Amino acid sequence: MTGQIRARILRAISASRTPGFHFAGHFFGVAFERIEAGAARLSLEPGAHVDDADGSVNVAAVAMLADIALASSIRAALGTDATRLATVSMNLQFTGEALRGRLEAEGRSQGFTEHAAAKQGLARFSISSAGLVGCFGTGAFMPLEPPPGTKMHPVVRESPGEPPALDESSLEAHERAILARADEALERATAAHPFIGHFLGHKARRSDKGASATMATGIHVGNRVGHVQGGILVGLGASTAAAALPATWKLSAISAWFVSPGEGGRLSAESTVWHHGRDTAVVRTEVAGVGGR
Repeated sequence: MTGQIRARILRAISASRTPGFHFAGHFFGVAFERIEAGAARLSLEPGAHVDDADGSVNVAAVAMLADIALASSIRAALGTDATRLATVSMNLQFTGEALRGRLEAEGRSQGFTEHAAAKQGLARFSISSAGLVGCFGTGAFMPLEPPPGTKMHPVVRESPGEPPALDESSLEAHERAILARADEALERATAAHPFIGHFLGHKARRSDKGASATMATGIHVGNRVGHVQGGILVGLGASTAAAALPATWKLSAISAWFVSPGEGGRLSAESTVWHHGRDTAVVRTEVAGVGGR
């Protein structure tokens, strides 16, 4: 497993040297299967690089796939790939069907907000495994100018094929940091706590009121403008919220609102249990970045 994941890291680094898609998308194996007017079909490759202990795909990868499917359908409706879309909100409903193996996502634009000060693109999505829907929901995205000094490139939709093998000695400093993080995650990985949680840094600690986690940021979790990718942010919140409850409880739904980008050297997540009944529980999680924002 170690050799396969390290090779995958190096291929993803190689692919991400071409502007237009981020490292995490390449590493998780997101593929654009079909893009048409207002609709998008994507897939995510399974494997030890993305699986949790029970064999299901990690929630951060599921949320990232949902985020990209939603945004892709809105970009298709806009008719441009070079637009920066900032996630405003995401709602994910899990059906209980296992999300294992190859995942297929469908995103479909629902148009744009009317009679509002700012334009928002609206979309819905579903994610299935072996033909069974395991998650569906909605999202809202706002077209924004890129950060100063950042040039937006069209999204790379075509599979680059097998990227050229990289010699580790040729890696730049930020690329060596990704590989070093992967090596550390591989050393710490166990059957109960697989690679992906260590690599993303989604390791929460339970407390009297709920749970907390701290995640280091970087290119390994970044989007096209350098902020933490929206789905990976949702995954951090979901993992921390899950840690606030006994392990026997199962995630059924997530509602997420984004009020600022995920930026800064580290992000902190704090979960508080608002309700813990016999059959349902509600956990509120706040993720903060630079300056506690």
